[in-house]
Amino acid sequence: MRYRTLGRTGIEVSAYCLGTMMFGSVGNPDHEDSARIIHAAMDAGVNFIDTADMYSAGESEVIVGKALRASGRRDEAVLATKVHFQMGEGRNRSGNSRRWITQAVEDSLRRLDTEWIDLYQVHRPDHTTDVEETLGVLGDLVQAGKIRAFGSSTFPAEEIAEAQHVAERRGLQRFRTEQPPYSILARGVEASVLPTAQRYGMGVLTWSPLASGFLSGRYRAGRTVDLSSGRARLNPARFDPSIPENITKLKAADKLAELAADIGCSLPELAVAFPLAHPAVTSVIIGPRTAEQLEAVLKGAPVVLDDSALDRIDEIVAPGMNLYHPDGVWKPAALTDTGLRRRPADARAAS
Repeated sequence: MRYRTLGRTGIEVSAYCLGTMMFGSVGNPDHEDSARIIHAAMDAGVNFIDTADMYSAGESEVIVGKALRASGRRDEAVLATKVHFQMGEGRNRSGNSRRWITQAVEDSLRRLDTEWIDLYQVHRPDHTTDVEETLGVLGDLVQAGKIRAFGSSTFPAEEIAEAQHVAERRGLQRFRTEQPPYSILARGVEASVLPTAQRYGMGVLTWSPLASGFLSGRYRAGRTVDLSSGRARLNPARFDPSIPENITKLKAADKLAELAADIGCSLPELAVAFPLAHPAVTSVIIGPRTAEQLEAVLKGAPVVLDDSALDRIDEIVAPGMNLYHPDGVWKPAALTDTGLRRRPADARAAS
C-alpha cells in the first residue's frame, strides 16, 4: 500500500481510502460482516476510512465505530465523516449552519464511539448559509479538539476558491481537503476543481472511481442488466441500457476493458489506478459491499499506469469530459431554482 500526506495537514493516509456508504441498510446490513471488511482493509494497509452521517441514516457510522472499538485500532485509523444532508424529521436538521453542525458533530462522535474525528467534511454547499459561518464553527470544533481538520465535498471550483478567500480575509481556518467525484467516465473535475485544489494545497480524496459500477466489469454492452439488485436497484434509470447516455458509458467501458487486458490488469484495477495518476489526488475512495469486492480491488494496489496507458484512456474519454453527470444528489442552485434564472414578472413587463 502506498501512502501520501493529506494536503498540508501533515496527516499520512493510504492511497486507498475505505468508503463505507454501502455498510448498513442501503447495502450490507450485516454489522459483523461489514466489520470484517473494515478489519481486512486495515490489515492490507488501508488506514483511511470515510463515512457520513447520512449513510443509512447514521448506521454506517455506528458500524465503523463498533469495528474500530472492537479491534482496538482507533488510533491507527484516519477517520473521516461528513455533515450536510437531512437527518431525521423536522427543521434545522441539515445544512451548513453553526446551529446544525454543532449538533451534528456530537451525533457523529456518539455513533462513531470516538472522542475525535480526524477529517470532518461538509458534504455539499449550502447556499442558504454564509460560508463564513460554516468555517467559523468548524474552526471552533478544531480548537475544541473534536475534529482535527475539515474539508469540503463535491464543491465546484468557484466555491472552493470563495471559501479560501473568505478564510484569508476573516482570519479563519480553511478547508484542507476536497472530495470530488472522479473516474475515467467522469473527468469534469480535471478542468477546474483539481487545479484549484492544487493551487490551495488541499488534499483530494476522490469518490466513485468505478463510475457507480459501470467500470466494475459487471455491466457490458449487449448484456442484460438486472435492475432489481445492487446499485441498479437504488437508481434503475442510471443503469437502463436503453438510455443513450448509458449506451455511451457501456461502449467506453468495453474499450477500457480491452485496454486493461492489454496491460495485464482487470477493468476495476484500471479504473481505481486512474485517479491516483493525477498529481492533485491524494487518495481514492473504494466502496466495497462484500469481502470479495474488497479483495478484488486490493489486488490492484500495485497497478501504476504509464504514459502509454494514460494516452489510450485520453483517446477513449477526452480529458475534462463527463460522459454522465457524476452527482445525482446535488446540482448548482442556478440550474435547479428557476427563480434564479428569471426576472420577476413585473420586471419583465416593465422592460
